Amino acid sequence: MAIFSYRATTKDGVVVEGAIEAADERAAVQRLRSTGVIPFDIAAPREGFMKRFSLRKSKGDILTFTTELSALLGAGLPLDRSLNIISEVSESREMKGIVQSILKSIREGSSFSDALQKHPKVFPRIYVNMVRAGEAGGVLDIVLDKLNEFLESSKELKDHIISSMIYPALLIVTGGISIIIMLTFVLPRFSTIFADIGTSLPLSTKMILWFSSALKAYWWMAALAIAAGTFLVMKYIKTAEGRLKWDSLKLKLMEDVIIKMETARFCRTLGTLLKSGVPLLQALNNARDVISNRAVALALESLPKGAKEGKGLAAPLAGAKIFPQLALSMVKVGEETGQLDTMLLKVATTYEKSLREAIKRFMGLLEPMIIIAMALIIGFIVLSVFMAIFSILELPM
Repeated sequence: MAIFSYRATTKDGVVVEGAIEAADERAAVQRLRSTGVIPFDIAAPREGFMKRFSLRKSKGDILTFTTELSALLGAGLPLDRSLNIISEVSESREMKGIVQSILKSIREGSSFSDALQKHPKVFPRIYVNMVRAGEAGGVLDIVLDKLNEFLESSKELKDHIISSMIYPALLIVTGGISIIIMLTFVLPRFSTIFADIGTSLPLSTKMILWFSSALKAYWWMAALAIAAGTFLVMKYIKTAEGRLKWDSLKLKLMEDVIIKMETARFCRTLGTLLKSGVPLLQALNNARDVISNRAVALALESLPKGAKEGKGLAAPLAGAKIFPQLALSMVKVGEETGQLDTMLLKVATTYEKSLREAIKRFMGLLEPMIIIAMALIIGFIVLSVFMAIFSILELPM
């Protein structure tokens, strides 16, 4: 089943817009006509890149959706009325269609969590489970408020990491472009001069000139090789074995940053789930799923088993030998005082702050390393040219 957005008119001439689930466009038209409206614009779901892009855009609208729904439910409005208002004010066409689909499912008898579950690419499992726990406890507005805090914290952390990577990325791009320009446009001019003089050049100059001529003549082969290599590496990383090896390598290179990031992510997710009334075993499975590094997730596989055997959370976490000692001590205190959910959220806050400092230190080390690497490459090229010029000047007149 796919979601089709439509524009139609009633027999009274009133134009209506919305979304409908159907197997194909013809089935969507038949369903609309059976409701008494006349469709005049049916938009089929977009495929390929544009479809993936629209899904990502919808994911970005989850925070807005949760904030608005939490505010409306907190004001005492019923769920269906709240969803109807959100669908009317939504600026995203994709999100509007999704909300209308959810509203339709609810009016047909489905629960809110079951309606959300029909859109797994937009609403992750953790979101659905927290909503289900809120429905069961009759505290959906409170759970949505906690979900809102969780999504805001996750977005803030993600935005901080992305903004920190912008400057190093610009350094690499500009440095790479400068080197390519020197090799393909500047050096060939010198090679013509050196060839006319006919003097013996230093070895470093010969190497640079050879590389420059090869790059200029066979740049398309180099580009093809890089593209093919990138494709093969990305394809391998998507496999279970490749993803594990890649994540293990990242863990070795950036252990401090990754451990703090995964500690904050795991503890905030687990603390939010427990505070929302989700059972511990289910919460552990959901919290482990949000960990992006497979090497860390693999080390935490035994957590549900340990909790099921009555070992609690602190002991299995210590056995995994992944999380920092401070986090383990705080989790243990939370278990002993019966405030595990609160303590987990404090651990998350602590390590989110620590993560920002770790990222700052890592970038403070990475940026000069990039600058030094680019300076060495460009310096070697310039020095090789100058050595050749000096050798020419030393020729007897």
